[in-house]
Amino acid sequence: HGYFTLIGCYLLMMFYTTVAGWMLHYFYMTAAGKLAGLNAEQVAGKFTEMLASPATMTFWMVFVVVVGILVCAKGLQSGLERVTKGMMIALLLIMVVLAVNSLFMPGAKEGLSFLFHPDFSKIDSGVVLRAMGQAFFSLSLGMGTLITYASYFSDKTSLPKTAVTVASLDTFVAVLAGVIIFPAVFSFGISPSQGPELIFITLPNVFQQIPGAYIWSVLFFVLITVAALTSTISLCE
Repeated sequence: HGYFTLIGCYLLMMFYTTVAGWMLHYFYMTAAGKLAGLNAEQVAGKFTEMLASPATMTFWMVFVVVVGILVCAKGLQSGLERVTKGMMIALLLIMVVLAVNSLFMPGAKEGLSFLFHPDFSKIDSGVVLRAMGQAFFSLSLGMGTLITYASYFSDKTSLPKTAVTVASLDTFVAVLAGVIIFPAVFSFGISPSQGPELIFITLPNVFQQIPGAYIWSVLFFVLITVAALTSTISLCE
């Protein structure tokens, strides 16, 4: 099992370091004002442009790997924990603000219906397996990450309480992300089946609609980058 989890972590690192690199690139573009004033098609074009540039993606991916190594070399408690404590709280607050903003968009009703209205006719064994796979992936189950982090716990830490807290927060953030994204998807006429691209196409369009768009977009992408980096660092550790 140990060898399988090690292989799993290596495979996930190939994915996570790349996507974390995308986040860093988008933080750079928002900070540099390269997304300001663009319409939905132009924002989508920026994402396609990034995917068409292996040099850009390689640069940011290598940067993420180096950061992960440096943090792990410094130690989780003095490195990762110190950096992420305040930033994760700030990310949650920004997500709540964005969710409230999305509720007032023209496509809010359709988006919420798409998110929360189940179509039981489409639920089969394949859907259940994919849902379980997503749950295991999101909670990092069966791959050694939780064991690694738990090794830093004190003897007084309650494992059941910690497990419930982690699962609850993970679910809350996932639902909150859906509330942010899907009303915007239907407001801008973007296909909800686009998957991970939604965060790079839909959210920049959301930011264009709210006051202080530049500040919100920069803050969001720097904090979501930190979230991606923490996942990368956990795999690295």
